[in-house]
Amino acid sequence: MSTYVIDGQELHIRDNRRNAPVALLIHGWSSSWFTWTPLLQALGTRYSYMAVDLPGYGRSPAPKHPITIDWYADLMAKLIEEASDRPVVVLGHSMGGQIAMTLALRHPMLVERLILLNPVVSGRLSTFINLFVAPHILLERTRLGGKILSYLENTPLSYINQLMKPILFAERAAISQQDYDRIRADARRPGQGRVRAACYEAMKMGDLRGKLKQIQPPAQVIWGAEDNTVPLRDAGAVADEWPQADLRLIPNAGHWPHFEQYETTMRYIASFLGLPILPSLPNDQVQQQRDLDVGEIAQFLSNTELGQDLSESQRLRVAGLCHQHHFAPQDVLALEDSSGDELFIVQDGQVDVLVRISNELGIEEARRVNVLMAGQIAGEMALIQGKGGRRTADLRAGKSGATVLSIDSRYLFALFEDDASLGLKLMQNLARSLVQRLRVQNWQLQLAEQRAEVHR
Repeated sequence: MSTYVIDGQELHIRDNRRNAPVALLIHGWSSSWFTWTPLLQALGTRYSYMAVDLPGYGRSPAPKHPITIDWYADLMAKLIEEASDRPVVVLGHSMGGQIAMTLALRHPMLVERLILLNPVVSGRLSTFINLFVAPHILLERTRLGGKILSYLENTPLSYINQLMKPILFAERAAISQQDYDRIRADARRPGQGRVRAACYEAMKMGDLRGKLKQIQPPAQVIWGAEDNTVPLRDAGAVADEWPQADLRLIPNAGHWPHFEQYETTMRYIASFLGLPILPSLPNDQVQQQRDLDVGEIAQFLSNTELGQDLSESQRLRVAGLCHQHHFAPQDVLALEDSSGDELFIVQDGQVDVLVRISNELGIEEARRVNVLMAGQIAGEMALIQGKGGRRTADLRAGKSGATVLSIDSRYLFALFEDDASLGLKLMQNLARSLVQRLRVQNWQLQLAEQRAEVHR
């Protein structure tokens, strides 16, 4: 956790402090840096992230002057100038999305890209919020009202938790009780009532309709389709006024899609930023993945069987799915008849392809039928077979070892669904590689069988 002081305002920031491009993450109304917890590991593979506690929230003290969205945006601009010598990627959730868009409008040279999750556009929250929650918020403006509500919160008379869950989350949302409790604790943090009330009014005054087409940086806008906090009419404004934005709706998600539907949300973000999608990895493998340069891998892919005929942006998307592995000589990558859920691309060294056949004594042994060099693919047969595809050969590192890139088939197939044009090119490259591989392996098998026949 780092602390910055900008124009006398203290800001507490959760960060990973590394020498890399910066990603600034801005949380929403009644929240904190915790908003971004699900995304930090993946973002940390490429970015030095800064998840800020906005003034008045989390551990950052409230300002002594009136709050406006413009003031928050200008403060974030000064933070960027303090922390980075280049434009940054800005992520914003809810009110944080409104701040991020305002930042891009007022300081376009500081923003490289925008990623917005359920952003406030019009400033008008849902009817549900305005009818049932707004009176509660406005009562918090006074010290006495805040004390009464804090007292009621811990008694059977409290209704706010029962009221808020259907507003914040989809009916079939998958969110842990621990995450839900932390989100609610942030929303009910003592002493923040006046800031919450001030921000409720600031959002209404920060209407961005009619200005969206002026936003210059590339942007991705993600919305939970069952959001009962920031209504989908705001998504309609994005669709009408900002056609260049990449607008995505996620089913079975409400106001917190990155908690409710993590894999889908992360897949969209990873595709937009060229990030790897990290499964659950041991800590040493996660650190190894953080050291990958996605741009260098994308360049390498241009000279591989998989990367043929792909544009630079398409190679970048594929590179974001890659994980790097180092194998010592004769180490096993995969065994015959094992699940074919990974595609391998040889990056350095060589990989031996071995099949089990019976020798002249009828004893089964592994015979090398191919040697894969840098740029060649292994595992495409199992991948093309889809679910249930089994490997047809052993894969082992050669005499000098091998460095291999792997791609999880789940994420590769998801990429096919996301981008039909890219999916078609990749499938053509896989099929072309497979045809060439089978020709060589069939020839090798025929030679082996002929030798065995001679010795019988």
